[in-house]
Amino acid sequence: MMIEKNIEDLKLIQVLWNYMKMNQKLKPSDCIIGLGTMDTNVAKVASKLYLDGYADKIIFSGGLGKITYKLWNVTEAEKFEEIAIKNGVPKERIYLEKQSTNTGDNFRFSKKLIEKEKLNVKSCIVVCKPYDEKRTYAAFKKIMPEYEVIINSEDIDCEEYYKRNKTEWVSVLVGDIQRMKLFYEKGWQIKMDIPQ
Repeated sequence: MMIEKNIEDLKLIQVLWNYMKMNQKLKPSDCIIGLGTMDTNVAKVASKLYLDGYADKIIFSGGLGKITYKLWNVTEAEKFEEIAIKNGVPKERIYLEKQSTNTGDNFRFSKKLIEKEKLNVKSCIVVCKPYDEKRTYAAFKKIMPEYEVIINSEDIDCEEYYKRNKTEWVSVLVGDIQRMKLFYEKGWQIKMDIPQ
């Protein structure tokens, strides 16, 4: 009976997953922005994109979040920098934004860093969690509308992600759908159509 319930839950989760995935085609850009999270696969994906030549610099953006402050004694950006360096990204090609604790601030503070460091950036590849692509896009377009953006994430399907991460992330996915409506109303992101 429990297996049947899990299969039924997964079908419903898949609907939301499909909606949130953007599946945008990659192309070379000026910068990769890796958004802080407890999911360290974001850092691995950003590193691979750098090593594959999609951009010549990475900004890791993230302070200590609601979960990561309990896990790590460094910021999300610093943790991701460690991972990137281990994967072969040169330290001097990595920029850190260590203050943000939410997606809006990721972009606000990354934009300030780009301006402060006088980085020549007009286009970005933003790496986030697979189930967060559409909300990430909506926030980016509100806060950094003058930049081109491609949203990217780990290449993994919903069922595999579900098996690997159990169910903790599902409530975040469900909440993100609601937040897309609320955050637009608060002026924190652009409007995205949410089908019934």
